[in-house]
Amino acid sequence: MISWENNLFDLKHQDHIDRLNAIFRSMSPEERIKAMYSNKSLMEKNVILTSSFGTTAVYLLHLYFKMNIKQEVYFLDTSFHFDETLMYKHKLTQMFDLNVKELFPEDWKNKFTRENEVWKTDPDLCCSVNKVEPMLQIKQKADIWVSGLMSWQNDHRQNLDIFQWKEGTLKFYPIIDVKEDEVKNYLAKWSLPVHPLKPLGYESIGCKHCTFKGRGRAGRWSGNAKTECGLHQ
Repeated sequence: MISWENNLFDLKHQDHIDRLNAIFRSMSPEERIKAMYSNKSLMEKNVILTSSFGTTAVYLLHLYFKMNIKQEVYFLDTSFHFDETLMYKHKLTQMFDLNVKELFPEDWKNKFTRENEVWKTDPDLCCSVNKVEPMLQIKQKADIWVSGLMSWQNDHRQNLDIFQWKEGTLKFYPIIDVKEDEVKNYLAKWSLPVHPLKPLGYESIGCKHCTFKGRGRAGRWSGNAKTECGLHQ
């Protein structure tokens, strides 16, 4: 494990973030999480962890469980999730003793998108109302945002580093360079449950009206140029 001095990093300076990335690239995902949570200057910050409880979510959540790190997990409840996703969330919450905090869109805005089926005409607006805006409830207070993005999932994510400064928040992607086969092997090694829709051909799962069967994220917003909901752009 590479160690470094406490109070070394100013998260607002790109050269400090570059130094963080240089240190963390040689670590395994587990080592990265341990290192981040053991550094005084980083842990004085407000850290949040989010999960979609999709097909790869169990990997990162299990790493936290193994290391006995009791970090709250935020989940965006758009009201449009598959029942299978909500059941999977409940299962992992029980299995890993998670403290899940749910974030909700404003009722009237959510109702508007539902009644007008906004995802058909303006999927960006639908995502903004039901995902991006609710996330602002905690994002504005967060210094570090931990997320389970991986580079193989789409072109945008291929360009992400372990640490990224974005709109006043330091994004931490501890499993960004983990390969798809590594995830599969890890789940098999630890006998972890898979999302119930994955064996049916769904490999990336979001809201049910914008999720279809498909390889990788090809089933998200199928037939549309959209590849991200806006949370990680």
